[in-house]
Amino acid sequence: MTDLPADFCAAIPKAELHLHIEGSLEPELMMALAARNRVVTPFASVEEVRAAYRFTDLQSFLDIYYAGAAVLLTEEDFRDLAVAYFDRAAADGVVHAEIFFDPQTHTHRGVPFDVVVRGLLAAVDDAKARHGMTVHLIMSYLRHLDEEDAFATLRMAEPWLDRFVGVGLDSSELGNPPAKFARVFAASRERGLKLCAHAGEEGPAEYVREALDVLKVDRIDHGNRCLDDPALVARLARKAMTLTVCPLSNVALRNVARLEDHPIDRMLD
Repeated sequence: MTDLPADFCAAIPKAELHLHIEGSLEPELMMALAARNRVVTPFASVEEVRAAYRFTDLQSFLDIYYAGAAVLLTEEDFRDLAVAYFDRAAADGVVHAEIFFDPQTHTHRGVPFDVVVRGLLAAVDDAKARHGMTVHLIMSYLRHLDEEDAFATLRMAEPWLDRFVGVGLDSSELGNPPAKFARVFAASRERGLKLCAHAGEEGPAEYVREALDVLKVDRIDHGNRCLDDPALVARLARKAMTLTVCPLSNVALRNVARLEDHPIDRMLD
């Protein structure tokens, strides 16, 4: 890849297409919200949180992801979480953001769906007003839960669907193939929502194929393992299918050993 000057890169207007808002929770805000809400976390300090962010795989990341989410209880918490992200993004030159949020992470803890959404939407409106940013929310189903749970989430979302651009599928990939959610994705499309799914991050190329054939997605999130199937690669290229690839995440979660080993160059070819 060509080396570009840092100031040039900083000045380029950017689109953020793959961001999990709960995963953007910084250690300082996590501990501040824990104190505000009197939530006991597994961590005694900001430094301990930072140490825990040295993941070894996707599951170890998800463990701290869910521990961090436990401090999010009120509309104000969700607003503060998202405002902090939008402020950082704007400083980096982001002008358009498509944000995943995981309502089941919160409703399973007793936080009402409406509390989550009202807080996030307040931050979205603030980002538009202060930064001139366009923002789309993507409601993600958790694939380690069952499809009936996803349907319950879709029912809770009904009053808010005009504020969401689409639905996604995330969480632990291995052992949770896309086909597990065929019916709820069909129901989501019937309601006018765009469809995307994490596939081929840790899971096999077959999961990418299932996302296309069974879920009928408009976009693949990650998709690295498509390279294991040349016919699938040709199909993705022929369809001009968008893949939201995350090289730094793949290195942090040990999907790829080093950034130099990342297959994005081959994917671009």
